[in-house]
Amino acid sequence: MRFYSVNRRFVAGLALAGFMLAAAGCQSSDNGILNLGFGKKDPTAPPPPQDPKVLASQLRAYCPKVTLRDGTAFFNTYAKGTAAKPKKKKSDATGDADAAAAAAAQTGPDGAPVGPNRDPAKIIYQASITDVTRDCTHENGQLTMKIAVAGKVVPGPMFAPGTVTMPIRIAVQHGTDVLYSQLHQYQVQITDPSAATQFAFTDANVVVPEPTAQDYQAYAGYDENAPKATTDKSKGKRKKHIAAAAMN
Repeated sequence: MRFYSVNRRFVAGLALAGFMLAAAGCQSSDNGILNLGFGKKDPTAPPPPQDPKVLASQLRAYCPKVTLRDGTAFFNTYAKGTAAKPKKKKSDATGDADAAAAAAAQTGPDGAPVGPNRDPAKIIYQASITDVTRDCTHENGQLTMKIAVAGKVVPGPMFAPGTVTMPIRIAVQHGTDVLYSQLHQYQVQITDPSAATQFAFTDANVVVPEPTAQDYQAYAGYDENAPKATTDKSKGKRKKHIAAAAMN
């Protein structure tokens, strides 16, 4: 009987120890997330993952940043060369080639070679963009931007008072997709050839689809490489041919 009593106490002790271990296991694995009342939240536990989606309120407040592309902050105009060209001689082809090479090798004040149409002494004016800004409104599934460009025009040695025309391009892109692109021939009246003239230009009609993420990019700057309007000579020749055929 004595052995039986001791054995029963031993089994009861093992059961109590098992219950305490199970409770401790619940406490250690809970970390306060289930909030079952076992223990406190572990301060070293990682925070729950955040939702990566952009909130609608953030998109309504989103206004794409405007930047200047490399090489588009300045715009120079030059006077065309007026030097008389020497008459060509059929028997002196070598001399003509040497004269052309000498003209092409013209150097500027810094000793670097310059083209005949890029002579610093023949600058009419130099325009530069000094600041850009924008304003945005969201309505009817569209984003409308007002993009403003500020700068100055500095007259050059060949400048004469009058109106200057600057090619300013405004564009908005989404990755490689061009959502908006407009070239403006902006004119500024210059009356004082001895001082710089400030200017401010605004394109208030930049309309693009409402963004679904904050990944639009707006650009502003001078665009000297814009294609010029050309006439279709083939159509003119065709009209002349038809007119001649009708007369015959």
